[in-house]
Amino acid sequence: MEQLHSFWLNTGLYQMVWGQGLMLLVGMLLLYLAIIKKFEPLLLLPIGFGAILANIPGAGIAEGSGILHVFYVVGIESGAFPLIIFMGVGALTDFGPLLANPKTLLLGAAAQIGIFATLLGAIGLTALGLFDFSLGDAAAIGIIGGADGPTSIYVASKLAPELLGAIAVASYSYMALVPLIQPPIMRALTSEKERQIEMVQLREVSTAEKIIFPVMLLMLVALLLPDAAPLLGMFAFGNLMKESGVVDRLSDTTQNALINIMTIFLGLAVGSKLMADTFLRPETLGILVLGMVAFAIGTASGLLMAKFMNLFSKHKINPLIGSAGVSAVPMAARVSNKVGLESNPHNFLLMHAMGPNVAGVIGSAIAAGIMIQLLG
Repeated sequence: MEQLHSFWLNTGLYQMVWGQGLMLLVGMLLLYLAIIKKFEPLLLLPIGFGAILANIPGAGIAEGSGILHVFYVVGIESGAFPLIIFMGVGALTDFGPLLANPKTLLLGAAAQIGIFATLLGAIGLTALGLFDFSLGDAAAIGIIGGADGPTSIYVASKLAPELLGAIAVASYSYMALVPLIQPPIMRALTSEKERQIEMVQLREVSTAEKIIFPVMLLMLVALLLPDAAPLLGMFAFGNLMKESGVVDRLSDTTQNALINIMTIFLGLAVGSKLMADTFLRPETLGILVLGMVAFAIGTASGLLMAKFMNLFSKHKINPLIGSAGVSAVPMAARVSNKVGLESNPHNFLLMHAMGPNVAGVIGSAIAAGIMIQLLG
């Protein structure tokens, strides 16, 4: 009988507190969204499962020498996993649409307004006494507006590691919800006539341009903003491997096996930070709300910039592609194309939208570098 009692005292059921039980349900909810709803499953599935592992009472998987804690220290605390994933994203990216229509760079830049607006919002809420965010916390939260998961995680690991779990979940959740969040904003800020604008065929971009661009981009940005070099450097290197055409095996590995392996470890490591004592706080709700605001402002800013540019442009831009300035690649571009086709069945905007979409990736990396350089 005494042995049974001792056994019971060592079970997870006896040791569980309400917070851990709730976080187990949160982990299951993330699995549901990934498997049933198919919302960003490549990340939400490992994050959700990591959250479940991290909240099993007495297991210690996400602390000390536990395997998930090792993943976190090796891959996220060091910044390695997000950077390697950024290299894979670079290898999957085509700069052609951006180079063919360089002015779409302005749309990607405008969409980053959401980042800085949310930073000010987080500071304002702290000044009002509603939350207690430091400048570093506010900067990490603002990056959610770029809808770039790896960048959000990288900045959070540098400036606000205690908020990493909430920031990562918010960032990837909003990336997954792009098809639900963006269309109402796009329709509200554009007229039917604007949504019907057909854009001219993009010019052919030479291989030489595609090879030179990532190198020039890195040199120009990194020399002015060294803290942006890690993110942009990996992004540019991945793209150069693809476009150079001389390291196809390396490019193929980066686009497939390497990015997939890193995604598994990154998701589990992020899930390890969804522990009850760090996630179930009022600040988490604030992060989720501010992240939504950041994403909405970024979407609206890209749309409004396109409308402003049309006041001075001979060849009109369909404002819908401005919403792709948030760097959820390529989902935001697909949403721009889908909404455009609803108004004009002959209006194919996908390749046009990829310009601001790629510019958004560059913009969020630059914004991250600015934040780290000023506050790190």
